[in-house]
Amino acid sequence: MLKNIKIKLPLFALLFSAINVLLYHYPFYIFVNSRLDILNANGFILLISLILCALLLNALVFYIGLYVLRKVGKGIIALFFIINAIAIYFINTYGVILDRSMIGNVVNTNYEESSAFMSIGLVVYLFLLGVLPSFFLFKIGIVYVSVKRFCIHIFLTLVVLLTIAYANSPNWLWVDKNSKTLGGLVMPWSYVVNTVRFYNHKNKSNQKQLVLPDAKIKNTSKSVVVLVIGESARSSNFSLYGYGKETNPLLSKIDNLHNFTTQSCATYTTAGLKCILEHKNTNKLYEILPNYLYRNGVDVIWKTTNWGEPEVTVPNFQNKQKLRTDCDSGICDYDEILLNDLENEIITSTKDKILIVLHTSTSHGPTYYKKYPKAFENFTPVCKSVELADCTEQELINAYDNTILYTDYLLANVISRLQTLEEYQSAMLFISDHGESLGENNLYMHGIPASLAPKEQLDIPFIVWQSGGSRALKTDQDHSQHNVFHSVLDFLAVDSPIFDEEMSIYEK
Repeated sequence: MLKNIKIKLPLFALLFSAINVLLYHYPFYIFVNSRLDILNANGFILLISLILCALLLNALVFYIGLYVLRKVGKGIIALFFIINAIAIYFINTYGVILDRSMIGNVVNTNYEESSAFMSIGLVVYLFLLGVLPSFFLFKIGIVYVSVKRFCIHIFLTLVVLLTIAYANSPNWLWVDKNSKTLGGLVMPWSYVVNTVRFYNHKNKSNQKQLVLPDAKIKNTSKSVVVLVIGESARSSNFSLYGYGKETNPLLSKIDNLHNFTTQSCATYTTAGLKCILEHKNTNKLYEILPNYLYRNGVDVIWKTTNWGEPEVTVPNFQNKQKLRTDCDSGICDYDEILLNDLENEIITSTKDKILIVLHTSTSHGPTYYKKYPKAFENFTPVCKSVELADCTEQELINAYDNTILYTDYLLANVISRLQTLEEYQSAMLFISDHGESLGENNLYMHGIPASLAPKEQLDIPFIVWQSGGSRALKTDQDHSQHNVFHSVLDFLAVDSPIFDEEMSIYEK
């Protein structure tokens, strides 16, 4: 039916800009409406102005792109529509914002994690909001205009945009205040601009870790630290932190256990891990804890079912594939696999000082119910949909709480194994990379920029156990992920010029 339709380029660009603004900006309208009183004349005018600006800016870019890239212009817009559909699905379903850090999450997500998000809802969004508009796009022909008219149209559009901006000068402060969120909701420029920003930031950052000053080990007494890095664990669902449901039945019975109130410095894995493993808060990539200790004579073992850490340059690095190759029991699909051969790895070490890092994935959504063995499904019913908003609040929380129950078991198991090694002074430190939203304020999972993130994505557990007779802990200290580096050095008696006694959790 549309086969023989042809329209002039300016109308074509305006038409598909209108389709873009209409189909892919519902979250943008909801956000603006929540921050403005549109019944007030000024609020209503600003809303209309923002819509007009989005319409004209998209039309301008489409117009220039189609004029310059005649053979591939439609294909690029169709690609935008496809990606827009996927982006809107995740924004509507999980409440994410496509800023630079979220683009980093997307780029760094592995296949196993990304495949967990596949659902009928995603397919519906992709077909209705991606495929159909793209099909319509290719069915309409374009009548190109002269170079003179092309330039005039661009000039007039810019004049109108500048006029709108000038007329709204009293509202510039509001736009600036909300620019991060607004920019993360405008399609397709949220992911286009922030992808460029992400790679620009990545290229500027240090690709090779900056070497820290040499250290030395102060004594030959045998000591071991097991650092367990949690995934998406929020402290509010740990009964150790006052949660009403008993999610820590094993840890609550263990002596010499302490838990500290702590906030993560980021809401996504790569940044959270950097904070845990670096010696101070910096934009530079200095030598991280495992690399530094290994280079200075400590035996370091890294075992992970997760991803996202800065480069770990220790010989004994065991990823999920390696762990599963050596596994022949029913725990191979769960984080208990990290505990395989733990005592033997300690006993057979030729070094007096040992650091073992266990990087878990236990509480990572959206498939919380797949993160623990059936025996730990204590809280029911549980959410079994990747579209978390489709589950009841209780189903979602139950599934998540079962991951915390399983975490309790894993940590208690680590401690139990360390308690058998009487010749070692031993410590277990558990800290999460970030927290998790479970539907509060219609937000799910994590990744909201830290400056905007709710407490659920920032408040994390920091749990410490040590063998009897070990170091006393400070009681009047603010805690952060950066405490880990210095506390591990302190416990293992590693003397270093960059050691900060104030940052250690241990008394002198």
